[in-house]
Amino acid sequence: MNTLAIDIGGTKISAALISRDNQLTQHRQIATPASPSPTQLYEALVSIITPLKNHADSVAVASTGIICNGILTALNPDNLGGLNDFPLMETLSTLTGSPCWLLNDAQAATWAEYYHRRDTISDMAFITVSTGVGGGIVQQGQLLIGKRGLAGHLGHTLADPRGPRCGCGRYGCVEAIASGRAMASQAEGELAGKDAKAIFSAFHQGNLQATTIIKRSANTIANLITNIKATTDADCVVLGGSVGLANGYLELVQVAMAQQPLALQVPIVSAHYHHDAGLWGAALWSREQ
Repeated sequence: MNTLAIDIGGTKISAALISRDNQLTQHRQIATPASPSPTQLYEALVSIITPLKNHADSVAVASTGIICNGILTALNPDNLGGLNDFPLMETLSTLTGSPCWLLNDAQAATWAEYYHRRDTISDMAFITVSTGVGGGIVQQGQLLIGKRGLAGHLGHTLADPRGPRCGCGRYGCVEAIASGRAMASQAEGELAGKDAKAIFSAFHQGNLQATTIIKRSANTIANLITNIKATTDADCVVLGGSVGLANGYLELVQVAMAQQPLALQVPIVSAHYHHDAGLWGAALWSREQ
């Protein structure tokens, strides 16, 4: 049978069937409800799960936010439309009638990317730059989750103590400076109201303001990676997410990393599983549980 893999992100919810021989089929995607009502999230999950649930014998979930004891909470509630304390495990088990495993989406993506490289490395970090900034860490082949599910929330480490207020309530988080939402909030003048995708388009057209915004994000991520190297001695850092995988972004991060002390430099590579890393990671991790 198959694993029903679900990835709940800040802007979209994806689902697919992943077979025991690692074939991904029936991929579906809908928008994450922009509503603080748990009813809206429940209805979205019903709509995407219903066509797939009878073809799977287990459920594996990667979700933005913090997963603890089957409950979904958020360090930055803005990334979940204001949702908090959502009974995700209970909801999905009831909807599908199948055993269910839950991980934070960045932790799940971390496991997928490590699984792909497990024959050559033992220590790795993953950073997703998207609506927010998330991450995960593997040490000696073990995914760090934490007893409260918080491990690897790298986007909420400090980047600039004089920086903007983050949705988590802290000032100057990496997420508040480098994320797609942060990029949009920095846009002024002719870029005012534009999203990260439009800002990247302007960047590729040589727009000075767009270049400044994107380079600030890339420099912030490079500094974060330097901190990760100093604290974990990672063999490599994998970059994913809609911003992290955008054309030209990785190269900017690599240029910024090259300015760091040699001992703190680390290889930075693009996510192998691209935008499906959360789906793959949740399924692969659940099998080992």
